[in-house]
Amino acid sequence: MRVTRLEARDLRCFDALQIGPGPGLNLLVGGNGAGKTSVLEALHLMAYGRSFRGRVRDGLVRRGADALEVFVEWEESGDPGRVRKAGLRHTGQAWVGKLDGTSVDQLSQLCAVLEVVSFEPGSHALIDGSSEIRRRYLDWGLFHVEPDFFPVWRKYSRALRQRNALLKAQGGDRQLDSWDAELVEAGEPLSRYRQGYIDRLQQELPALVSTLAPSLGQAEYRLHPGWKQADLPLADALLLARDRDRAVGHTTVGPHRADWQVSLASGASHDTLSRGQAKLLALTCLMAQAQALAADVAGGWPVVVLDDLASELDQAHQQRVLNYLTGTGAQVFISGTELPRALSETGAQPKVFHVEHGRLEAAG
Repeated sequence: MRVTRLEARDLRCFDALQIGPGPGLNLLVGGNGAGKTSVLEALHLMAYGRSFRGRVRDGLVRRGADALEVFVEWEESGDPGRVRKAGLRHTGQAWVGKLDGTSVDQLSQLCAVLEVVSFEPGSHALIDGSSEIRRRYLDWGLFHVEPDFFPVWRKYSRALRQRNALLKAQGGDRQLDSWDAELVEAGEPLSRYRQGYIDRLQQELPALVSTLAPSLGQAEYRLHPGWKQADLPLADALLLARDRDRAVGHTTVGPHRADWQVSLASGASHDTLSRGQAKLLALTCLMAQAQALAADVAGGWPVVVLDDLASELDQAHQQRVLNYLTGTGAQVFISGTELPRALSETGAQPKVFHVEHGRLEAAG
C-alpha cells in the first residue's frame, strides 16, 4: 500500500496542507509544535476514525473552523495501477465520508480500506495501559484479515449492551437467559478468532524481537479470554457470575473483558518493564501486526507511521528499526525535529518535508 497524496483542511494548526509522499521513507522535520504530528494524525484518522491523540472533538478541528477535512489517495500493491480515494469531513460530532466517489454510511467502510500502523509517544500503553487498548489492537488486526469477524463483534456488542441494560433494570432470569444465549452465540466465535490471531502474531514475534529488541529475550503472546477458567464454557461462566453481575449492574465476564500480555523469558512483566522497554515491546508488537498483515492481505504492507522516533528510541534502536523497515519495502512516515542520525547508515534516500507553523513544503 502506498499513499500518493494526502490533503487536509482545518486540522489543528493547518488551514490547509498537501503532501505527495515518496514510496519509501518520508521524513517530516520541524521544530516542536510546528505541526509534524498533525500530518500523521490525518493518516491515522482515516484509518481508525480517530486520532492516536484522542477523539476528533478533542481539539483536532482547527479553532474557529466548523469541521476538518481529510483526503487520501493511494495505490495497493495487490492491484497495480488502481488508484483509490477516500475523503472525510468531521465536525467532532458528525461526519460524512466518500470512498472512490461514493458516499459511505459507516465509518468502518473507510477504515477497512486504508491500513496504517502507528507508533507514537503514547504507544507504550499497548503494554502497560488498559486492556481496552490491547483489545483494540487485536480487533483492528482481525477487522482487516478476517471478513467474518466484524459482524460477530457487532452482534456481541449489541447483546452486551442489552444484557447490561437488563441488569441495571433488575430484569428477570428468563430475560437474562435469552441474552446470555445471544452473548454465547457471538462470544465463543469471537474468542476463537482472537486466539487464532494471537497464534498468527506469535509466528512473527520471536524473529522481530531478535531484530528490533534483542535485549528483551524470548517473547510469547498469551491471551486471557475474559473469564477466569479458559476451559469453562462461556454459558456456564455467565450463569455463575449472574448474582455478581446483578449487584454491580453490568456483565463481568466474557470476551469484552479479554486481555493479552507478552510473556518474556526474563520474567519481566508489564508492571516491571521500564518505560523504554515497554516502548520497544510495543513497537515490536506493532511491527508483528504489520508484518502479518503484509503476508496475509493482498494489499501488501500497511503504511507505517513513526511519530517523533528520535525521542522515543535511542540511536542504536533507531538504527535497528530503520534497517528493518527499509528492507521491507513499506512506505514509512517519520517525524522529528531533525533528520535521524542513524539514517545515513541505511543507504536509503528519503523524501524530506519541512514543517513550520502550520506550513509544509518538500525540501529542495
